[in-house]
Amino acid sequence: LDYFCSMTNNWAYALSVEKLAGIEVPERAEYLRVILAELTRLVNHTSLLGFLLSDMGAWGTPLMYAFREREHILDLFESLSGSRMMCDYMRFGGCRLDLPLGWIERAREIVDGFPRFLDEFEKLITENEILIMRTQEVGKLSAALAINAGITGPGLRASGVNYDIRKVDAYGIYPRFKFRVPLGEHGDCYDRLMMRVLELRESLGILHQAMDQLPEGPIMNPKVKLRAFKPPAGEAYGRIEGPKGELGFYLISDGSANPYRYRVRPPSLINLTTLEDMCLGHTVADVMVILGSIDIVMGEVDR
Repeated sequence: LDYFCSMTNNWAYALSVEKLAGIEVPERAEYLRVILAELTRLVNHTSLLGFLLSDMGAWGTPLMYAFREREHILDLFESLSGSRMMCDYMRFGGCRLDLPLGWIERAREIVDGFPRFLDEFEKLITENEILIMRTQEVGKLSAALAINAGITGPGLRASGVNYDIRKVDAYGIYPRFKFRVPLGEHGDCYDRLMMRVLELRESLGILHQAMDQLPEGPIMNPKVKLRAFKPPAGEAYGRIEGPKGELGFYLISDGSANPYRYRVRPPSLINLTTLEDMCLGHTVADVMVILGSIDIVMGEVDR
């Protein structure tokens, strides 16, 4: 569902075009991209926790708690882009519009209040013995298999592999921010669940830094004329650390206004490929928990 909060999609596609055409992005636009990408991570991980608890039989209460926080962030997306789910905001060379009046203050209130919800939600998880029994030592994924299968994102880091594209590629202005990459030890459902909790805390830290440092200035490279934009002939691959893993766009340009060919690298499809390996030796009831811990979107898998 929340894959289509496409702030991250916008960024990955824009990165590939900017690489191809050598476009520079203004400072303010870079900060806005980070803020929106990390808000998207809050939306995704919070929803995943709610859905995963529901998959274990907790019915709707945890999901409603998660959706309550999610709605506040979607309100921000709507006021900025005009859409809650299909956000179309980032552009080649910057962003479409500057922040509306009072937007950053509302964002600060949401980010400042989020730890209180997260503390309560984490307590629900770590002190629930039923949840612990259903997730620990269930659906284990070894580091070797995860790497071999091309798994990325929280699922890879839960297996103990220190790989985060924000650190590896250092795209945008991420090198300016202090944040750590949480790692698991067992690669089971519990570690994949806790990865989301720990990454939520790191995202909050990045958001505080980005909002404090947000500069004034233009949000779009004035040299980029979008309606007549024609990147040079060539090919490029732009990728980002999406909430579910590596989200990449591979573009081939023939010099016209439209891509000659393009291919999307979706994390959900790749991350799903090890489901059978993780389910071997477990019960049918465990399959729902293992599938839920992967965090997929079927629309992304089907395409």
